[in-house]
Amino acid sequence: MIQVTGLTKRYGNKRGVEDITFHVDQGEIVGLLGPNGAGKSTIMKMLTGCHMMTSGRIVINGCDMLEDPDQALRHIGFMPELPPLYLEMEVEEYLLFAAAIKGVPKGERKAHVEGFLGLTGVGDVRGRPIGNLSKGYRQRVGLAQALVGDPKILILDEPTAGLDPRQITEVRDLLKRLSRDHTIMVSSHILAEIGQTCDRVVIISNGRLVAEDTMENLSRGQEEGNLFRLKAACNREELSAALGDIPAIEKIEGCGTDGDRRWFEITAPDTDEVRQAVSAALARHQIPLLELNSGRLSLEQVFLRLTDARAGEGAAL
Repeated sequence: MIQVTGLTKRYGNKRGVEDITFHVDQGEIVGLLGPNGAGKSTIMKMLTGCHMMTSGRIVINGCDMLEDPDQALRHIGFMPELPPLYLEMEVEEYLLFAAAIKGVPKGERKAHVEGFLGLTGVGDVRGRPIGNLSKGYRQRVGLAQALVGDPKILILDEPTAGLDPRQITEVRDLLKRLSRDHTIMVSSHILAEIGQTCDRVVIISNGRLVAEDTMENLSRGQEEGNLFRLKAACNREELSAALGDIPAIEKIEGCGTDGDRRWFEITAPDTDEVRQAVSAALARHQIPLLELNSGRLSLEQVFLRLTDARAGEGAAL
């Protein structure tokens, strides 16, 4: 549905993004992640025809963005981070206006818009001026506008900004329902939301692609050997002494504190036998074992490792 190849954008001598290649398949929800200034918004604007690329290729549902931009853009519903709303217009009036712009036949507009009023939860404010709505409601009106016209592809920039926890959950559930009939690309700085919503992630740093994969594969790829994590009421020296007789353990490193309790990364095969040996050794040394977890990295940890590495490469250039 979306195929990006060698995408580059330069502003004079300044690089926006360079040689970005990724794809989004039909029915997928793909997250676009990156630090501030990484190039996420630049990519979003090129995908939606707001910015011209310097070089590269964007194909939207089989339509080349350079060769046939009008046809390519007909397949896209776009919600920018700050939706371009007409604040003096009422909600339903605005969505009917959007339907007219997008070519929905006049006789079908009312029923067409009605479905999206309910789907996005703004039906109860349909008659209110948009300027009188809260930020959360304005975000939902922006999402409804992106859905008007039934585009096959949704590109959403920070769709949960300004929403309360209940509304965020509702939007997450809505995106999962929409993915049955739509392909969705979403940019967000809320890593937990991306992790719970998206099938795959594309991570950008310093204007370049650093990763494109499922969370499971990214997490596995960032693990340095076999490891697991434990939380215990001791320091590193005490833990090393307690576990020193377990030959499978290669390394013990501290990775965080919680009062007098500390997190440690243990480099060793994450097997039942090793876990049992660790538990028994800590019990013999009277060290309380508070938690023992798999070494699988969270999205936040993967993100920090990948973007820190790219930032270091950029600084070295």
